[in-house]
Amino acid sequence: MVRGKLVFITGGVRSGKSNFAEHYLMNEQAKRNVYVASGVAVDDEMNERIKRHRDDRENYPVEWVTIEQPRRFEEVVQQINQGDGILWDCVTTWLANELYEGQIEEVEKQLYVAIDQLLEKAKVVVIVSNEVLDEPLSKYESVVLYQKWIGRIHQKLVERADHAFEMEYGLSHQWK
Repeated sequence: MVRGKLVFITGGVRSGKSNFAEHYLMNEQAKRNVYVASGVAVDDEMNERIKRHRDDRENYPVEWVTIEQPRRFEEVVQQINQGDGILWDCVTTWLANELYEGQIEEVEKQLYVAIDQLLEKAKVVVIVSNEVLDEPLSKYESVVLYQKWIGRIHQKLVERADHAFEMEYGLSHQWK
């Protein structure tokens, strides 16, 4: 069996990551496009962002299946079919959700196992994340912990990825 392709996309807030990722996945012509959403509608702004992302996908010429998965990313594996295309948006939101629950070392291990399992089934896995490490380290211990984890996770994902992109102002730069 051929391993699926892993694509990592990062960039700042509103840099065009999701749009780029959606078009990238649609061009792969997978059997089914699966959008794994980590966001939780905790306020009006997040409600609007989720609605905008759903509306965008409804306007595309392909059908999308959406899986709401704010935590326990490994549970997605059982919902994926052979040959699917997966877009996971996004790692930073998922990590913030998981940090509140603790056990992050185990959660990180499960993440990599789940991604390997997805790559055995899926044609392509596109992972979106926010670039939060361009800023100086925070003076708040919890934020420093978050920056440490997301930095390490990003590095490991890029190491495993077939392609890695950074978005800025709607333009992509391919690093790998």
